[in-house]
Amino acid sequence: MIRRDYYDVLGVERSAHMSEIKKAYRQMALKYHPDRNTEDKEAEERFKEASEAYEVLSDPQKRELYDRYGHQGLAGQGFQGFTDVSDVFSSFGSLFEEFFGGGFTGFGGATGRRRSRTAAGRDVGHDVTITFRESASGTKKEVSLTKEGACDTCHGNGQAPGSKTIPCLACAGTGQVTQRQGFFVLQTTCPHCRGEGQKIEKPCPDCRGGGRVRRTRKLTVSIPAGIEDGMRLCLRHEGEEGYHGGPAGDLYVMVHVEPDDFFERRDDDVVCRATISFPQATLGATITVPTFEGDAQVRIPPGTQHGDEVRLKGKGFPNVRNGHCGDEVIQFVVVTPKKLSKRQRELMEQLLRESN
Repeated sequence: MIRRDYYDVLGVERSAHMSEIKKAYRQMALKYHPDRNTEDKEAEERFKEASEAYEVLSDPQKRELYDRYGHQGLAGQGFQGFTDVSDVFSSFGSLFEEFFGGGFTGFGGATGRRRSRTAAGRDVGHDVTITFRESASGTKKEVSLTKEGACDTCHGNGQAPGSKTIPCLACAGTGQVTQRQGFFVLQTTCPHCRGEGQKIEKPCPDCRGGGRVRRTRKLTVSIPAGIEDGMRLCLRHEGEEGYHGGPAGDLYVMVHVEPDDFFERRDDDVVCRATISFPQATLGATITVPTFEGDAQVRIPPGTQHGDEVRLKGKGFPNVRNGHCGDEVIQFVVVTPKKLSKRQRELMEQLLRESN
């Protein structure tokens, strides 16, 4: 079989630029593609011939060999052309995504090689501060979030109403550009279409072609009773919206608990200090102490020492995992008076003599 001159096949000059060669091949591929010319063997041959010519002329090294030595120069390097149309699809499937909107495996067979742009939205973080007593009882806080979502005007595709996408000629719709350096081939993301394989004809005026806009909305966050300072709540799918139908990200709420002037936390227990006098510690007494549920009466045992503790069962924090409540721990602080009346001094001296 005598092969025609590749430049004649595509109808371009020998000095044609790569863009001219690509444009000529695109026109022939659209015209003679087997899916558009079923049962037409001549169209099949013209399609195969044009694809073989493009295979050579789009490759700088092969084109240089062909310009110098013709078909024989390519044969010496092992290139025999395409013997079957299936060879064309295996070599140019990604290129046909630009021409026909999808890759092809053969006659009428779409491979769906265009990569899916569906992706999950990003997670969002937010800080919330609550009081000590709110951490014990639980509360609800309204937060204001600013996050990205699909543009309402273009529904996330970045196109102005009525416009369309056009193939990226820089990467032939593949989303990748190839650089050849000797025997090495380097593929990188196309900088013109950012790997999409297509470009927007007219950008959406509201999102400027990005398909995303930032919105601020309010959300009520339920904070469970017993939460500790530094704990983080995860609200599923309350983060940024997904891309092209992908799932939304999550919202992570970091909870900060303000300290209290009277209470402290020890695991699930709440601790407070009660100041008592020496006679109360010695003889015993009943005092009133505050709890999360109101005031409670506490009995001081006779002979109480400084630092001794008593517990009020179930008056502490509920555990956020199992619901079990801790205790309220009252620490006694025995205060020694700095000033005594004459009568108090006499009594203390008498007590000291009797103690000795």
